[in-house]
Amino acid sequence: MCRSFIDHYDYIYRALFNSRMIKPIINSSISAYLRWRYSRLQRSLKTVDYTQETLLRKLLQTAQQTSFGRNYSFRKLKSYEQFSTEVPVFEYDELKPFIREMMHGGKDILWNGRVNWFSKSAGTTSDKSKFIPVTRENLFGNHIKGSWDTLAIMYHHNPNLGLFSSKSLVMGGSISQYPSYPTTQYGDISAIMIHHMPGIGRPFYVPSFEVALMADWEEKIKHTANELINEKDMVMFGGVPTWNLVLFKRILEMTGANNLLELWPNLSAYIHGGVSFEPYKAQFQQLIPSDDFTYVEVYNASEGYFAVSHSPGSKDLLLLPDNGTFYEFIPMKKYLMGQMNAVPLADVKIGENYAMVVSTNSGLWRYIIGDTVEFTSTSPHLIRITGRTKQFVNAFGEEVMVANTDEALSRACQKHNAIVQEYTVAPIYFGINSKGGHQWIIEFEKRPESIERFSCDLDRFLQEANSDYEAKRSLDLALKPLHVMDVPKGTFVNWLKSKGKIGGQNKVPRLSNHRKFVDEIIGFVQQAG
Repeated sequence: MCRSFIDHYDYIYRALFNSRMIKPIINSSISAYLRWRYSRLQRSLKTVDYTQETLLRKLLQTAQQTSFGRNYSFRKLKSYEQFSTEVPVFEYDELKPFIREMMHGGKDILWNGRVNWFSKSAGTTSDKSKFIPVTRENLFGNHIKGSWDTLAIMYHHNPNLGLFSSKSLVMGGSISQYPSYPTTQYGDISAIMIHHMPGIGRPFYVPSFEVALMADWEEKIKHTANELINEKDMVMFGGVPTWNLVLFKRILEMTGANNLLELWPNLSAYIHGGVSFEPYKAQFQQLIPSDDFTYVEVYNASEGYFAVSHSPGSKDLLLLPDNGTFYEFIPMKKYLMGQMNAVPLADVKIGENYAMVVSTNSGLWRYIIGDTVEFTSTSPHLIRITGRTKQFVNAFGEEVMVANTDEALSRACQKHNAIVQEYTVAPIYFGINSKGGHQWIIEFEKRPESIERFSCDLDRFLQEANSDYEAKRSLDLALKPLHVMDVPKGTFVNWLKSKGKIGGQNKVPRLSNHRKFVDEIIGFVQQAG
């Protein structure tokens, strides 16, 4: 009965959507709503300190009767100073026992009541998975709220966008039952948001509900492609770049089209996140050869929806101050020395590299999310994601971050007219008679004419992007020039498949301060070769 009702509900909305009369009315109404949301967002940006202080008090008050809140005397905490003194900073493994208890049906643990939904984070190819509570407050007051704020910003800059008069694609994950406690469900945050999508939103979204939540990623790609080639009017898509590229290449093969605009001339925008877009940009520009196409980056992690492009195409992300998240930041130089001295949003400095710490309405408390950010402005608070706290190369004191390698690689590709599909970097350790260095494994979509000249320029651009690396490379005294290993097309996707890490939020680790991933990939290539 429930399924029949939902199908009937969808049928009614899809019938309304396909009416030429109703489309302009829906788009006009939602446009007016988004203008209101944009005004509301702008007001919150003018009172960020007050907004954050009020939010922290609300979070503490709401959770004071949880076991975690009682343990850390939330009832007595009246200020940020008391909060930061009494509550330590947590890594995931330290919160894991609380989360495991919640997944087994425990009530009032990190947040009020029983939590039935958890997002599964798989940001790297590590066999370990993180499960993040997704409370109702977090789902609607953070993730979905952040999505609406993103659309509000997009419509402010382009009022004629017309997202709600055409179809949009979002590549989501899947949902599973927790074997030890079947009423607990988990999956990619994208899948949880799709599952809770209101009926009025579904006619604007493809693929179908059933396909969107398929667990088998290769089957999902196949069925999504089959649905999309029958769509005549697509306006926007979203998702992690890697898997969007797999899907779009499949569609071009099926249709014989040269680019996506031949199929969907009104395609206007791409909302992307999860990884730096820079290495993928050239490929998307080939797929969508238009100067008017808009790229919008969002910072929507399993733990929360934190930031969005300040303006379409901007590399600066606007930190959302009123979305159920209290922010703190640990200077990376202190973090790498094991000093967890965080500062609130009010005390951050432009140009400093920070590890981000969040307390959220999902029950995460002073949680180190694992991302590093740098502020480019404090009025409003604009950030750039510089990498991961666990993804860097610092084997020789060079402190190379993902932002450095992305910048250097982008410049090298531009100079050599090359396009990169994927890459990863690891140290080459000192030998008895050899110097240390960096090894890059790169999968090219379009190979440079000379890997040797490309490597030389890449090394030079990395020195220009990172002064510590430049110092270690000076006169080849400490580090030898970086080495590029060119691997066949499909290597990274097939390697992920071999580890059961296909689709969703699974991503290639850009930097590692060890050789585990690099040696695995080298062995995989040799075995396949």
